[in-house]
Amino acid sequence: MGIKKVAVMVDPTDAQIRDILAVFRPDYIQLHGSETPERVRDIRASFSIPIIKAFKVRSADDVSEWGKYSKVADMMLFDARAPESALPGGNGLAFDWNLIKNRRITSPWLLSGGLNATNVAEAIRVSGAKMVDVSSSIESSPGVKDPALIKEFIEAVKKA
Repeated sequence: MGIKKVAVMVDPTDAQIRDILAVFRPDYIQLHGSETPERVRDIRASFSIPIIKAFKVRSADDVSEWGKYSKVADMMLFDARAPESALPGGNGLAFDWNLIKNRRITSPWLLSGGLNATNVAEAIRVSGAKMVDVSSSIESSPGVKDPALIKEFIEAVKKA
């Protein structure tokens, strides 16, 4: 699959999606908010773009939510449920990867949440993830990606 361009959005309006697509053509739109299955279906149909639906995980019940989206999202992403006052993602927090271990998730899925070069191999081993998502751990400061950290992370994934 390789590296893909993803527009990460939280409860976007159609106008916000149009604004993004006017300047940037991502491979996917990642929905990281409280979008319903119906809203996900509508976005996918209206904009003809594959959708990744993110799930905030703290418990096994959170993981089970993916089933409601299996027919409307192209991929699922399992991320850590952050404290209520925090951002919806990109908090650098991990969750218990055993919550996904040995699950029969029939849609393609990615593991996210607190992954970095030192823990990604273990995260892949425990969860069984075939794809991972990374953001804050490859930044030298908030929002600024660091090429050396990106390279280190990719090398760690290749060794997993």
